Amino acid sequence: MTRTRSTAEVARILGVSEDRVRELARSGLARPAGRGHRYAFRFRDLVALRAARDLVDAGVPAARVKRALASLVAELAGERPLSGLRIFADAGRVAVDDGSGAWQPETGQTLLDLELDALAREAEALRPDAADPGDAFARALELEDADPKAARAAYAEVLAEDPGNVDACVNLGRLAHEAGDAAEAVRLYHQALERSPSDPVIHYNLALALEDTAGPAEAAARYETALHLDPEFADAHFNLAGLCEQLGRTADAIRHFSTYRRLGGE
Repeated sequence: MTRTRSTAEVARILGVSEDRVRELARSGLARPAGRGHRYAFRFRDLVALRAARDLVDAGVPAARVKRALASLVAELAGERPLSGLRIFADAGRVAVDDGSGAWQPETGQTLLDLELDALAREAEALRPDAADPGDAFARALELEDADPKAARAAYAEVLAEDPGNVDACVNLGRLAHEAGDAAEAVRLYHQALERSPSDPVIHYNLALALEDTAGPAEAAARYETALHLDPEFADAHFNLAGLCEQLGRTADAIRHFSTYRRLGGE
């Protein structure tokens, strides 16, 4: 089964707000599945959203980005993933480089070799999260979908070198939870909170793990902490509404679900 990511997880990975993720998704730049009333983003959605974010931030009109990505997906027709391409801005248009050449997906126009040297620096600048293939963290990120066990080993390698790496703790905790080890996830999230106690996403992830280890009361308290730090954390409102219902806190359940809907929950 393909693993999906929540709006909050995608926002953390892309370094944007949850509202920005929803805005990009609603524009048609990605087509996430639904998980209850929430978005469920697959890896290909994450790749498309990251490309769209970079292109829009580089000044390419959103409508043009949408058309270009749609043309690119149709052109590839499943032959290769977007993650294998370099997608960047070229004078207000979308350009793609597959390693053997570059072209504009809207027009099919090929870019000359002389243009590529000048554009390469721009393309790399639009991918601030790109890292050397030998870097353990980047390797772990790439392995998450294809080989979660190897990804966990790579994140562990990162933490062996830098025990305070918050992102590695969080990602390893999430993978541990998905592998059925909620207790290890709880330990790793607490380790991350030692360095980043005001991060609402970590409290949210901890709450998810506590639902499977300590029960609804402790998990609810952690969701409440996440909402204290970020009152507009839509997925936290949704999950807390469900726990409040379990705990007999009907009025709180209604309030949190109403807030979730007001924030644009899907």
